This record gives sequence, structure tokens and C-alpha cells, in this order.
Amino acid sequence: MKDVDSSNISDDELYSNFIQGQTESFDELTIRYGDALVIYLSGILHNMQDAEDIMVETFARILVKKPAIRSGGFKAYLYRTAHNLAINLLKKNRRRETFSLDGCEEILRISDSATKTIDDTERDDILHLCMEKIDPVLKEVLFLIYFEELSYKEAAAVMRISPKRVDKLLQSARKHLRKELSKEGIDHAYE
Repeated sequence: MKDVDSSNISDDELYSNFIQGQTESFDELTIRYGDALVIYLSGILHNMQDAEDIMVETFARILVKKPAIRSGGFKAYLYRTAHNLAINLLKKNRRRETFSLDGCEEILRISDSATKTIDDTERDDILHLCMEKIDPVLKEVLFLIYFEELSYKEAAAVMRISPKRVDKLLQSARKHLRKELSKEGIDHAYE
């Protein structure tokens, strides 16, 4: 089998290849989204082990069920499935759902550590501190749109709200984050 640069292959192609029996395509999807999904889930669950377990369970469900996923919808389907599993775990354990990035600092740093400077690290620390001061729903929408680069429609599917509501939450999140960043001496955010 030829070595192919899988970074140029779309999620749709990889998933289609997997459905047709090419398991290495599913492996690539797992590599592509596994770490980011753990970060997202740990924001909901506040427990890295639970986040890793739910990430594995999410991929396992897709692996076994092989659901029909609309074109361009793999990432949103993946995050929605993971979100649902995380909420079910919270309900089972009777824990309250709030989105937080506490405990994710190391993972977020490791993912880009090779290219970061000290100024970048300080900026990231300030951003993390400020994000923790805003409402969990606003944090989640910022994370999905800016860190995970989901579309409004995809983020809406994950959060079970309308795309219009995502837009309104994002506007509010930017306003609150800008206010918190200003308190930390960063006055030119989002300009």
C-alpha cells in the first residue's frame, strides 16, 4: 500500500473509505480529532480520565454503528456524540454541567509547544485566566468556534441550540472576554 499524505484528505473521504473497509482511514480520524476531543470533554467533565474514556467510547460507537453522516458533518457528529455521552456520565454521577478549561493548560500548551515563545505562553496564560472568569456556556461557544474551528451550524448542533443563538452567545462571549482581557491590561483584543 502506498504512503499517502492523509492531512490532505477530507473527513468525508476518510469516513467513506472507512465505511468501505479501510480501517486505517478511521485510525486517521481518531488521530486527527482524539486529542482535541479530550480537551473539549475535560472542559465539560473536569476529569481527564473521564474525558479520555468518553473520547474512546465516542470513537468506538462510530466504529461499531457506522452511522450515516451527512457530507461535511463528521466533526459536528463526533462532538455531538461526545457531548451527549459526557452529559449522560454527568447525570449518572449527578454532577453539574459547566464548561471549564481548568486542568487543560498542560494539554493546550503541549499541542503547540514547539512553536511557542515566552510571550505566546504568557498571552495564553492570560487568555486562559480570562476565559475561566466568564460563563461556562460562553466559554464553550468560544472553544468550539475558535479552538475547534466548528461552523456556527456545527457548534449549534453540538450545543443543541440554533445557529442564531450561537451568534448571539459568541457576541456576548467576545464582549465578556474583551472586558476580562482589558482588566489584565490587554486593550486591543478582537480589533
